[in-house]
Amino acid sequence: MRVHQKPLEQQTIVITGATSGIGLATVRAAAEAGAALVLAARTAETLELVGDEIRAKGGRVATVVADVGDEAQVQLIVDQAIESFGGFDTWINDAGVGIYGDIMELPSDEHQRLFQTNYWGVVYGSTAAVRHLEGREGGGTLINVGSINSDFAIPLLGAYSASKHAVKGFTDALRIELRHARKPVQITLIKPSGIGTPFSENARNHTENEPQVAPPVYAPELVAEAILHAATHKVRSITVGGGGRMMVGSAQLMPPVMERVFGFLMPRVQQSDDPKTPGDNLFHGHSDGRVYRRKGPGRSFSTYTTAARHPVVSASLLGLTMAGAATLVVCALGHQRRHPSLR
Repeated sequence: MRVHQKPLEQQTIVITGATSGIGLATVRAAAEAGAALVLAARTAETLELVGDEIRAKGGRVATVVADVGDEAQVQLIVDQAIESFGGFDTWINDAGVGIYGDIMELPSDEHQRLFQTNYWGVVYGSTAAVRHLEGREGGGTLINVGSINSDFAIPLLGAYSASKHAVKGFTDALRIELRHARKPVQITLIKPSGIGTPFSENARNHTENEPQVAPPVYAPELVAEAILHAATHKVRSITVGGGGRMMVGSAQLMPPVMERVFGFLMPRVQQSDDPKTPGDNLFHGHSDGRVYRRKGPGRSFSTYTTAARHPVVSASLLGLTMAGAATLVVCALGHQRRHPSLR
C-alpha cells in the first residue's frame, strides 16, 4: 500500500522529548509550518510552558505528561492525539537520555534505565504509532531519532552508543517487516552528529568534570529540518552533519585504526574544564525548556545534510564523503605513528 505524506500544514504530528534540544526545535519548526502538535515529555511545568508558547502564536497543540519508557503512558499519548485531533499522521520518537562514564563502572540500574528510555521508549512509541497508522487512510510516517553513534561507538558514552545501535537495528528490522506486510507506514532513521543541545548538561555524569559534546557541533535546527523533511518525503535515513558522516565513514573503512584513535582522543574532547553541575534527567524529567547548550547552538549550516535531502546529488555526495573519510583515516594513521601508545 502507498503512503500518502501530507503537507505539514495538513498534518498532526506527535513529538516525544518535546521540551528540550532537538525535540523543542522540531516543535517550533513544525508549529511555524502550520502542523497540529501532540507534545509529550516528563517535566509537566516546562511542557505546559511550551504548549502555551505555541498557542500564543495561534498554533494547535495538545500536551501529555508521559514517560516513554512506560508502555501504558505511551498509549496515553495516542489517546490524547485521537481525542484532540482524531489521530496523527507522523510520530517522532525523540526522547532520550545519556550517561557519561566507563561501562565497567556503570551501576546496572542506570544502564537499564537508559535503555528503558532510549530503546524501549522507541519500541513502545513505534509499535503504538504503527498500530494507529496502518489503519489510517494513506498511512503515515514514523521517525526515530538515532545518532551517528548508531554506526560506531565512543568511550564514556558506551551505554548510550549501545542503545543507539539497538535503535538502528530495531528501526531497520521494523521497516523490513512492514514492507513485507505491505503496511502503509514510512519509516525514517535520523542520525544526528554532535548537536548543540543541553544533552551533556542533562546527562548522568560519572566523570570528574562537566562533560561536553565532541566537535564538530551542529545547531539543533538542522536536525529539526531533517525530521520535517522526512515527514513529507520518503527517506530511509538522514545523517545530520558532514563531520559526523565522515567519522562514520572512517570507522567503517578502517575500524581497528579508528577504535584506537577514538579511544585516545574522545575521552579528552568529551570533558570540559568546567566543574560538574548537579542534576540530570536519567530517572526523572529535568528540562528547563532550552534548545541550546550553554556554549551556544553550534554550526548553523551543513552542506552535506542539505545535499542529502536531494536524491539527485546523493551519489556524488557519497563519493565526496568517502573521500573525506579516507583522508581522515590517513590522518589517523599518521597520528598513530606519532603516538605509539595507540597501537
